[in-house]
Formats: sequence, C-alpha cells, structure tokens
Amino acid sequence: MALKWYFVRCQSGREDSIARNAMTRLKIAGLVDVVPQILVPFERVTDLKNGKKRTVNRKLYPGYLMIQADIDDEEDVRTHKVRGTLRQVNGMREFLGSRGEATALTESEVSAILSRMSDAEARPQVNIGMQKGDLVKIKSGAFDGFDGAVDEVNPDKGTVKVIVTIFGRPTPVELEYWEVEAV
Repeated sequence: MALKWYFVRCQSGREDSIARNAMTRLKIAGLVDVVPQILVPFERVTDLKNGKKRTVNRKLYPGYLMIQADIDDEEDVRTHKVRGTLRQVNGMREFLGSRGEATALTESEVSAILSRMSDAEARPQVNIGMQKGDLVKIKSGAFDGFDGAVDEVNPDKGTVKVIVTIFGRPTPVELEYWEVEAV
C-alpha cells in the first residue's frame, strides 16, 4: 500500500465540515485503510480585534483539503469506491491534477506544509497589519497618547519599533503590536 498526499478542491469556507463528513462517509464505507487522513492545512495566527488579542486558525489553502490516500491503481475497485464516496460528499469537488488524473504531492511539498502547520502550532504567527511608514498612536504604557511612525515591524517577536518625537527629537521606541493602533 503506497499512501500519498493529494489536494482536493472543495467549497471554500466549509473545509472543516466537509473533511468531517468525508471521513464519516469513508468510515461507513469501510475505506479508512485506503484514506486514513483528511487535513485542512492551517496556521495559527495571533491578531488584534476590538482591542482584544486572540489566536485563530487561518487556512493555508482556502477551498482545498489534503487527503492521504492509496488511489494509484486505477484498476482497483476500492479506488473507484473511494472516488465515488468522496464525490457524494456535499461541497467536495475533484482531485487536483490534469485531465481528471489525481496528481500526488511530492515528499518535499508535504513535509513543507506539515512543518509549517506544526511550527504554527508551537508558535503562532503574529498578524500585525502594519508596515514601515504607517502613522500610529500609542494606546498604553509610558508613551500612552503619543503619535509616531512605524520604523520596523518584527512579526516573530510581535513587536513594532515606532519613532516618537520627544522634546523635539525623534526617539525609537519598541512596543508590543497591541500597544499601538493605526491612525
């Protein structure tokens, strides 16, 4: 049995429920050994909404699922049964590939996607939403109420370096991304 990873198109915005429904149908049909996993590739992102810091899952490929399957043998009855079962799932489309043929992902592509997912689990990426030159207002800390311009954004640390004018001199101040808001 040669399990490979494939991308399957599906209805965007419903990836999680489609993946659950597909696994349920495959279990009922007794095909879990042919399709052991269906994943919705995502990464964890920390962002600021309504003044509150929150961590959410952001889909890496909206409208696509990753399916681990053994469907190389077109002559195999179980391959046809898997494809038929997946076609019956509401919102599921076709396998990615040319002329109806499912194209398997390479090992390097799969490992890159899976490592990106595990890295995001361990350390969520910070979605700062600012870039160099943006005007911001500091909303907490020692510089509360000061205005400045973003000089540097560091999403790995979740910090923003802002140039603030203090006593007529430009002074760089490093702040957490949630301590500033765009003007």
